[in-house]
Amino acid sequence: MTTLDTPLAKAGGVGPKVAKVVENAFGMVTVRDLVYHFPRRYAERGELTDIASLRVGEDVTIMAQVLRCNPHQMKSRPGWIVDVLVGDGSGKTLSLAFFTQKMGQAQWRASQLRPGTRAMFAGTVSEFQGKRQLTHPDYLLLDEDDAAEDFASALIPVYPATKDLYSWQVAKLVSTVMSTLEPQVDPMPATLRSQRSLMDLSSALREIHRPASWATVTLARNRLKWDEAFAVQISLVQRKMRAAQWPAVPRRRRDDGLLAAFDAELPFPLTNGQRAVGEEIAHDLAVEHPMHRLLQGEVGSGKTVCALRGMLQVVDCGAQAAILAPTEVLAAQHYRSMRDLLGAMGRAGELDGAEHATQIALVTGSQGAPARRRALAAVSSGDAGIVVGTHALLYEGVEFHDLGLVVVDEQHRFGVEQRDALRAKAEQPPHVLVMTATPIPRTVAMTVFGDLDVSTLTELPGGRSPITTHVVPATEKPTFLDRAWQRLREEVAQGHQAYVVCPRIGGDASTEDASLVDSDTPARRPAAAVLEVAPLLAQGALQGLRVGVLHGRLPGDEKDAVMRDFGAGKLDVVVSTTVIEVGVDVPNATVMVVLDADRFGISQLHQLRGRVGRGSAPGLCLLVTETPQGTPARERLAAVESTLDGFRLAELDLELRREGDVLGEAQSGSRSHLRLLSLLKDADVIEEARAAAEELLADDPMLEAHPELAAAIAALVAEDRAEFLEKG
Repeated sequence: MTTLDTPLAKAGGVGPKVAKVVENAFGMVTVRDLVYHFPRRYAERGELTDIASLRVGEDVTIMAQVLRCNPHQMKSRPGWIVDVLVGDGSGKTLSLAFFTQKMGQAQWRASQLRPGTRAMFAGTVSEFQGKRQLTHPDYLLLDEDDAAEDFASALIPVYPATKDLYSWQVAKLVSTVMSTLEPQVDPMPATLRSQRSLMDLSSALREIHRPASWATVTLARNRLKWDEAFAVQISLVQRKMRAAQWPAVPRRRRDDGLLAAFDAELPFPLTNGQRAVGEEIAHDLAVEHPMHRLLQGEVGSGKTVCALRGMLQVVDCGAQAAILAPTEVLAAQHYRSMRDLLGAMGRAGELDGAEHATQIALVTGSQGAPARRRALAAVSSGDAGIVVGTHALLYEGVEFHDLGLVVVDEQHRFGVEQRDALRAKAEQPPHVLVMTATPIPRTVAMTVFGDLDVSTLTELPGGRSPITTHVVPATEKPTFLDRAWQRLREEVAQGHQAYVVCPRIGGDASTEDASLVDSDTPARRPAAAVLEVAPLLAQGALQGLRVGVLHGRLPGDEKDAVMRDFGAGKLDVVVSTTVIEVGVDVPNATVMVVLDADRFGISQLHQLRGRVGRGSAPGLCLLVTETPQGTPARERLAAVESTLDGFRLAELDLELRREGDVLGEAQSGSRSHLRLLSLLKDADVIEEARAAAEELLADDPMLEAHPELAAAIAALVAEDRAEFLEKG
C-alpha cells in the first residue's frame, strides 16, 4: 500500500519518468505533495467557463463548446491552420489556433473539434489582432470514454496546472495514487473533531478530489482549512511559549535617566497611541524574559519616537540598543533624526554634550575606514549606547559591549538569519522590537506574526497635512501628464520640493530597486529608469530646476550627500528609485510623481506617498500609468487613489494577492503550505484555531499525548517555513 510519505517515483501506477515530470512542474516529490495539491475550483458537468474572466498571459484550463472549426491553408507560408471558435454559452467567444504542415493532420483535428463538441482546453492566453486566443492548446474531449471514467462525478476538479502538466493529467495521477493510498489515522483529537463537526481526514482527502456533491466539497474544505490554521497556530504558540522561557536581563525604567530627560524636552506632545505603546514596551523591557513585539503603524504615525524611548530605557540601564535598517539611506536618516531629537543628550564626549549623555554610532558598509574604526570602537567599548546600522552590523568585527535591545525597522526587508545574526551578538537573548509601516490585516498579524505581541499606532501626530492622490492616465489623456509636470513646477515655485519615482535604476533591463508586480500587458516597454528619466526631465519638463539622482547603486557617501542637499533645500527635485520608500523625512517635500505606477503594489505605493505631506503644506501624489481602464493594475491604482487608510488598503492588497505571497514565499524560498485557508475570508477559523491551540498546549506543550498530531503538524509546517514564521 502507498502512504503519504511514499516517494512519487515508487507509488503504484506512477513510476520514475512521470514522477520526474511532476517534480519539474510543481516540485512535488512525495505522495503527500500530490494529494495535498488541491483543485483550484470545480466545474459542473455541462457548465462552461466564463471566457470574459480570462486574462492575457494566464495559463488556463477552461471548459468550452466548439462553435466553429475551419481548417485552411496558410497564405503567408506553407502549411495548414485550423481556426476554432469556442464559446461559453453567454455569447463570449475565444479563438483557438492549431498549426500543422499536413492537410491530413488538419482534417483529423477538425474531425475531433466538430461544432457542438465540449472539451477542456489548456494553454496560455495570448492576444492576436486585438482578440484573445489560445495557440495550439492541449485539450480533453469530455464525451470520450476515458474522460467519462476519470470524471464520473457531476463535479469536475480543475487543478493548478502548468504548460507541461495539464489539469486532467493531474486529476488522473491523483486518482491513481488515491486508489492505492492506505487509510489515514486521523491525527486530530476526537474532541476537537466533534466540537467543530469536522469530517475525518481520509474522507476529506477523498472528497476534495472526487466530491460526491457541493455539500461534501464544503465539508472537506472546512476540515482541511482547519488543519492548516491549526498547524500554523500550534507552531506559533509553541514558539511563543519557548521564547517566554528564555532568560533575559530586565531593563527597568528609571525616573532620573535619559528617558525622563528626553520626555521632558520633547518639543511636541506624544499621541495617546504613542503613550500606550510606550507603556507596553516599557513593561516588556522590565521582565526577565525577552520582549518579542511587533510595532506596526501608518506612515508618519511616530514609530521611531516609540522605538527611541525604548532604546533610552535600555541605555539608562547601562546597556546598548541597536536599530537595523534595510538601506543606507534609511540608516542615515535614523542617525540624523535621533541626533536631532536627542540634541545634547546624544552627544557624549562632544563639547556641547549633556552631562549624562550617550553617543549614537552609525555603522554602514560604505563608510570610510577612519569613520568605521571610530564607530566600531565606540560600539565595542559601550560608549555608543545607541547603534544605527545596515546589514554591516551583522558582519564579523562588530562587537557590542552589552546589547540589550534589537530594533528591526521595516522587518519584511530582512530574513530570519539576518535577525538571528544580530541577536547572537548579545551574551543573553536581547529584547527584540520589530517595526513595520506596512499596515497588516488582523488575520495576517495572527498568522504570520502570531508569536509576537502586536502594538498598533493608528493616530497621526498633530501637524501632518492631508495627501491627495490622482491617477494620471498618460496614454488615454497625454495632456494630463503635461499637467502633472506643470503642477510639480508650481509647487517648486511656491518654495516646496518634489520626488519623481521610477521602478528601475537603468543601465540594463533589471528591476533592481522595486518589488514589481506582474504586468497586465505583454511585451511592454521597459519600466521607467532613473538614469534615463533624470536627464530627460532636466532638459525638458523640469528644465531650470535643480534635479538630483538617488538610487541603490550610488556609493553611500553620495546617497547621503543627495539626501542632505535635498533636506537643506539645495535640490528642488530628486529622481529616485524606491530607496526613499521608508524613513525619509523632508517636511518641505509636497509632491510626488510615480512613473509606471502600475508596476508597484498597493502597499508600496502607500509607503511611497507617505514621503510627502509631512509638513504644514498638503501633499500631492500623482500615479502615472499607461495601462488601460478595466485592468487589475488600474484597479490597484484606483484603490490607492480612493483612500489614505493603510489598513483598508492592506486588506485590498490581500484580496489581490496569493496567500503564499503574504506569508513571504520569496523570503523563505519554499512553497506556501496555505492551500485552502484564506487569511482574509477565514478570520473566524484562524481565531478559533488560535484559541484551540492555546488550550491544548497549556496542558501539553510538546504534544506528548498527541504524537500523530505532532507529526502531522511537522509535515504541514515544514521546518524552513516554521523558522520563517518566527519573526523574533
